Amino acid sequence: MSAFELASALRLVESEGGRSRFEGDLPEAWLQGKGAFGGLVIGLLARGLVSSEEDRSRTLRSLNADLIASTQPGPFTVEVAHLRRGSNVSFLEAKLLQNGALMARGAATMASTREVAPSAVMQAQPPPALEPQPPWTEAPVLPVEPPAGPVFAVNYEYRSSGPYPFSGETRPYASGWVREREPPAQLDEAAIVGLMDAWWPTSLTVATRPRIAVTVGFTMQLLKRPASLDPKEPLYYRAHAVGGGDNYFVEFRELWSGGEVVALNQQTFAMLT
Repeated sequence: MSAFELASALRLVESEGGRSRFEGDLPEAWLQGKGAFGGLVIGLLARGLVSSEEDRSRTLRSLNADLIASTQPGPFTVEVAHLRRGSNVSFLEAKLLQNGALMARGAATMASTREVAPSAVMQAQPPPALEPQPPWTEAPVLPVEPPAGPVFAVNYEYRSSGPYPFSGETRPYASGWVREREPPAQLDEAAIVGLMDAWWPTSLTVATRPRIAVTVGFTMQLLKRPASLDPKEPLYYRAHAVGGGDNYFVEFRELWSGGEVVALNQQTFAMLT
């Protein structure tokens, strides 16, 4: 198992009447500031939500999550409830609790493939380059780990030609490639959440000194089945900020595999320092 799989493992302890309860233990190796890496916490919600859906033809299409408090290393529970089950779509919600306190919550839409011909969905076009990019094998590996980076980042490999945090860029954006240092045998929904959240906020590229920003809102749409991807190949990542005020800002993030979009993400950040 990869480091992320081990960290996000859940044990089913109860399942009855459309409700499930899982237990797990959050390791210290996945810290980010005062608490756990948000991508891991939201990944735990995703793992509980997906595991609670018995119909395997229904896959995660949309995930919305809120990080309410800093989850700490140690035991936790994830509680999942089915809100409604339609003929093709399931709506579920999940809560992550620690010592009886709500730390994070999430809601998911899971749906089966719709067989409609001809398809009305247009294929996405390859992403226009934000800046000229070399092949990922030629891009330098970045040392995003302590003391300059967060604890959890040692579990990921980052490759980029810039921009870098605290480099005083004129516009808030980021791009590069990311993958798990210990690739899992197969990528899943939780792993995609982790990869999407692993990169630094774009606002840090325009900063000229170290600053701290935390995620307070997370929305993701998954457009490609994770199991169809090669876990050893990094995904191309890009992001840009779209606006902000009162020391909050919103940015859009994307993960790509070749010319196909894998997932889209909108995050709301709070700037703490």
